[in-house]
Amino acid sequence: MLDELQKRKTELKTKSEEYKNKRNDLNMEAGKWAAKRNELNARTKALLEEAQQLKHQSDENNAKVGENKAKRDELNEAANKIYAEVDKLRKNLNLTDRPSLKEMRREIDHLEFKQQTEVLSSSKEKEIVDRIAELNEEFKRKKQQLESNKDLRVMLDKAQKIRDEASEYHRKVKEYAELAQQHHEKMIAIFKSADDVRAESDAAHKEFVKAQEAADEQHKLFIKTQKEIRDFNKVIMGLKRKSKETKEAAIKEKTKKEAEEIYSQFKLGEKLSTEDLMILQRSGLL
Repeated sequence: MLDELQKRKTELKTKSEEYKNKRNDLNMEAGKWAAKRNELNARTKALLEEAQQLKHQSDENNAKVGENKAKRDELNEAANKIYAEVDKLRKNLNLTDRPSLKEMRREIDHLEFKQQTEVLSSSKEKEIVDRIAELNEEFKRKKQQLESNKDLRVMLDKAQKIRDEASEYHRKVKEYAELAQQHHEKMIAIFKSADDVRAESDAAHKEFVKAQEAADEQHKLFIKTQKEIRDFNKVIMGLKRKSKETKEAAIKEKTKKEAEEIYSQFKLGEKLSTEDLMILQRSGLL
C-alpha cells in the first residue's frame, strides 16, 4: 500500500509541475495582451485628443465664417439700399429699364452663393457661370449709363465701395469655410481611426481575459494538487511511523522472549555469556 501511495504522490507532483508551468505561460501571454491593450488604449486617447483639437479648430473657423458672413450681409444690405435709391432716382428721371440694379445685384449674389455652396453638375455650373457673366455685363452697362448723371454716379460709387468691402468679407467667409471643412474632414477621419484602434484594443482585452481566466484555472489545479500531495505526505508519514513502531514492538517482543528464556536458564544455574547479559539488560530484567 505504501508503494502505491508513493506512486500516486509522484504522479501528483508531475501534474502539479505541469499546472504550474502552464499557469506561468498563460500569465506571460496575458501580460503580453495587457501590454498590447494598454498601448492601443494610449493610441486611441492620443487620436481622440487630436480629433478634439481639430473639432476646436473647425468650430473656431465656423465662428469666423458666421462673423464675416454677418458683416458681408450687412454691407450687401447697405449697398442694396443705395441701389434701391438709385432705382427710385432713375424712375424720377424717366431712366427706368427693368430689371433694376437692386434686382440684378440680388440675383448675382444668389447665383454666386449657389455656385460656391452647392454640388452641381458641370453643365449646370456652366449655365450658372454664363448667367452670372451675362448679368455682370448688363449691370455694368446700366451702371455706365446711369453714371452720366452726377447724383447717380456718386450713389453708385458709394454702393460699389460698400460692395468691394462686402466682397472682402465674402472672400474671408469662403476661406474660413474651407478651413473649417478641412478640419472637419480630418476630424472625421481621425475619429474613424480611433474607432478602429479601439476595436483592436477591445479584441486584445478579450484575449487578455481569456488567458487570465485560463491561468487562474491552472493555478486552482496547482493549489488542489499541492493540497493532495500534503495529504498523501501525512498518510505516508503515518504509515511509515506505524510500520516503524510495529517493527520495534516485534523486536522488543522477541528480545523479551529471549531474555525470559535466558533468565530461566540462569535460575537453573547455567552460566551466562556476555551477549546473554546484554540481552537481559536490554529487556529490563537486569
